[in-house]
Amino acid sequence: MLHRVRRLFGIYAAYHLPQDAPCPRCARLRLLPGFVAAGARALPDALRWARHRDPAARARVKQLLDLSGPAPVELDGTLFRARNNAPPPEGAAVTLVMPVYNALALTREALRRVAAHTEIPWRIVIVDDASPDPDVLPALRDWAGRQAGAELIELPENLGFVGAVTAGMQAARAWPGDPVVLLNTDAFLPEGWAARLLRPIWEDARVGSVTPLSNDAELGSVPEPGRAREIAPEVADAVDRYAATLNGAAQRAAPAGVGFCMALSPAALAEVPDFDPAFAPGYGEEVDWCQKTAQKGFTHLYVPDLFVAHMGGQSFGSEAKRALIARNSARITRRYPRFDAEVHGFLRRDPLVTARLALGLAEVEQTRRGPLPVYLAHSMGGGAEVDLERRIAGDLDRIGAAFVIRVGGVFRFTLELHSRRPDGSTGVTSGGTASAPLIAQLLAPVTARQILYACGVGDPDPVTLPDLLLSLRTPGDALEVLVHDYFPLSPTPSLLEAGETWKGLPDPQTASARHATRRPDGAGVPLSRWRADWGRLVYAADRVTCFSEASARLMAQAYAGARIEVHPHALHADVPAIPRPDGPPVIGVLGSLAPHKGAGVVQRLSRALTPRDPGLVLLGEIDPAYRLHRPARHHGRYAVEELPALVDRYGITCWFIPSVWPETFSFTTHEALASGLPVMVFDLGAQGDAVRAAMARGAPGALLPLAAVEDTDAILDAANRLSGAGA
Repeated sequence: MLHRVRRLFGIYAAYHLPQDAPCPRCARLRLLPGFVAAGARALPDALRWARHRDPAARARVKQLLDLSGPAPVELDGTLFRARNNAPPPEGAAVTLVMPVYNALALTREALRRVAAHTEIPWRIVIVDDASPDPDVLPALRDWAGRQAGAELIELPENLGFVGAVTAGMQAARAWPGDPVVLLNTDAFLPEGWAARLLRPIWEDARVGSVTPLSNDAELGSVPEPGRAREIAPEVADAVDRYAATLNGAAQRAAPAGVGFCMALSPAALAEVPDFDPAFAPGYGEEVDWCQKTAQKGFTHLYVPDLFVAHMGGQSFGSEAKRALIARNSARITRRYPRFDAEVHGFLRRDPLVTARLALGLAEVEQTRRGPLPVYLAHSMGGGAEVDLERRIAGDLDRIGAAFVIRVGGVFRFTLELHSRRPDGSTGVTSGGTASAPLIAQLLAPVTARQILYACGVGDPDPVTLPDLLLSLRTPGDALEVLVHDYFPLSPTPSLLEAGETWKGLPDPQTASARHATRRPDGAGVPLSRWRADWGRLVYAADRVTCFSEASARLMAQAYAGARIEVHPHALHADVPAIPRPDGPPVIGVLGSLAPHKGAGVVQRLSRALTPRDPGLVLLGEIDPAYRLHRPARHHGRYAVEELPALVDRYGITCWFIPSVWPETFSFTTHEALASGLPVMVFDLGAQGDAVRAAMARGAPGALLPLAAVEDTDAILDAANRLSGAGA
């Protein structure tokens, strides 16, 4: 027992210790009181799992012990509080420094936006870095000549970004009281940007720099840090209009800002007035400046209420950029050995994740090609998760994004924005919260949604989930219930009674305690209340999608008149036809076995085997509370593509799918049938329907009566008959 406790605590500590913890042993000891307290809170659910094998109770234990995986970052509800609309301080002004190297079209638009969108008094120092394009310098002279407050510096030779910025910052010292904003020619300022970017500097003398969020701003990128994405200017402007409604006081400190659009405070510039020429021609210079000023007590912030489009690096070609990044990154590491760890720590706790989700969803609203799919799903894996992944992949192709509200994790809700990266992979931005209202606040920019219930098993208060989903449905939104299990019918999603026995759909008036639950405050929820609350969701749904006729019959029995449709799953992978091996009968048990999946049946069967009986091999895993007895063999996990080789290796002559609950759809049964070998199942649920249909087409199989759950001889006799029939 002691070694199990140690192992459990080791897993807990592994999830919660920072990778850069200076003393892991001391850190683990500090975690111990919290772990013990969490264990005490989890004890009732652990006992329910031990007694009833309730998967919802198991998920709750994992949630309370924070063992559902690395913890997501907690979302920050202060982002949606009222923003500070105080006017700028008297005499507030700003000086912009813009280095220019070719890119005339971008430069013209960037300058137009400076003039049109800056709402406080401003000046600009434009530095032409000896642009070889003959049209650039005349255009800059013309614009500066017509624009009050514009100064043009014409460098006789190319100095690179660092040299051009240094020349501009030296000229900006003519106005020592102004913040200086470094602005790339590919940074497109939105309307009313200045107060939002400069307010932290006006309000706190120890703020050294401020950077907005952007589609391409390293730590400040949306929706994923460090991943640049292209964005249309009009989309960026729309995202910024939404950003302007957020609470700018939810600003967050970071190890460094990003120089594409970065405000530098007068106080910090007085301490470190220039970028280090060692970083010429560019890349890493703003990191060096931020680290130097941080050593002098200044902080560097990102603001969530300003979004500035960054239209792509223009200063260097890709080869030159990679070389400069490598060289200057090495210099940063030598000068500031803790910088990489600071960046890692920032990303691990990602204090900007709420803003990334909020602005990412605001961008989705501008770019989606249909209603945004909003799923409620669990955190337990399995077939429902495989189906969810396939659906999301299709959503990304059709719509461009998907949103998942996941229950059963460390937080009550883990919110995930799935989007397509430029390289075609899937990006996920996620954060956790216990607040249902926060979900609605995040989704507020999205005006058309498709609400889908996938699975709510594992939620601590699941009777409230139907109303949560209904509250997220706006007029005209589609609503669909996916029946991956029978959670809409009972708090016990397998519908089984004590002892893992199937006695039919429980009646709300006579149901056993197995089909009742309690809310977190201790209030009881009988099955009648459960069905009434879930019935609101089921009857409101445009479609209740079942994956087998068996599950459709049960749903219709409980919710007469619901709009139920049957759409069977496709298999995850093609299963080739497998010839029966020569040799004595061998039963192959396919799939991972929980109690409701027949773990007890297979344990009893293995214990009953004699040398005269068929062999038994499990391809999959078995619940740790059960075990196989020799001579039964346990292969472990398998891939569908491996089935022919595994059949040949173990001499499997027939399959046994031992589930004792009425499956909503049985992937393993369909995989077994596709192999062409005989299949045995108990006569219930989707597994029974599938084998019955196959037998009607002439396939070998056996429908075992439920009484055979305890009758190992009946199972072995059926295996002998089927193996002989397939010889």
